[in-house]
Amino acid sequence: MKPDILVICGPTASGKTALAAELALRLGGEVVSADSMQVYRGMDIGTAKPTPSETLGVPHHMIDVADPEENYSVARYVQEAVPIVDGLLARGRLPIVAGGTGLYIDHLVAGRRFAPFEPDSGLRQTLQRRVRDEGLPALREELERVDPEAARRIHPNDEKRTLRALEVYLSTGKTITQHDRDSRALPDRYTPLTIALGFQERPCMWERIDRRVDQMMERGLEEEVRGLLARGVPQSCTAMQAIGYKELAAALAQGRPAAEGAEEIKLRSRQYAKRQLTWFRRNQAAHWFHWDKVPNFSAALAFSTELVRDCGLQ
Repeated sequence: MKPDILVICGPTASGKTALAAELALRLGGEVVSADSMQVYRGMDIGTAKPTPSETLGVPHHMIDVADPEENYSVARYVQEAVPIVDGLLARGRLPIVAGGTGLYIDHLVAGRRFAPFEPDSGLRQTLQRRVRDEGLPALREELERVDPEAARRIHPNDEKRTLRALEVYLSTGKTITQHDRDSRALPDRYTPLTIALGFQERPCMWERIDRRVDQMMERGLEEEVRGLLARGVPQSCTAMQAIGYKELAAALAQGRPAAEGAEEIKLRSRQYAKRQLTWFRRNQAAHWFHWDKVPNFSAALAFSTELVRDCGLQ
């Protein structure tokens, strides 16, 4: 089928943001971020949010849509991003989905329908009280009775997903396994042309990651983390588990130098980049563009523009 959206993906520090903005200028598009941490307001440096100059005046969506205290989810991302993509298509604009969170990209492309759930129903609080009173194993036993497949899939110590699975069953009468199966049986909502960025040599990627972490520290990442903690953002919340924030917050709490935290950020970022590459390489339809030691954006733009036109996306 003819593609209707463009996806730019790849590991951290691979130049996705810059390429997406340039392509949006050339092709009459707008960028829809697919980054699970750029959704949080006030977390700018550590998530490498594009600055006003880096956006090149192109609208960027799905950035700064939640407070750090909120537990943002892929379900909420799809719910909020789908209307944006549909709106761009209706206006004749090219949606350019750009980011490194493969789960968000895959579910957005599918237009995945998640099990209905009322967050203010009080059911979650009831289940959380039961965990405190009865212990998680008791609720695990209940899940094994109603949805044994989910029980096998979810780690015994994963309280959040265990409660979510029970929550879905108790509020809808249908297991989360069946909800997922029904959703996956539906055709994808969008047909993407996917361009994946990588590196010819692994050491080049490590060097680029290390350099970006150094730049983040120079721009004030330590101060950003201190500011979040000072305003009461819990160190345990989802947002503060992001690479860059977790390591620095731990170093500060333990009285260690921020430089030690920065070295840990580099290590975790390299590990994350490897996981991202593994995820994106599963996509047999992706068109890969690999950087040399020095990224050549002119070549990447030419490569991408030709692919877009050959596929009839423009």
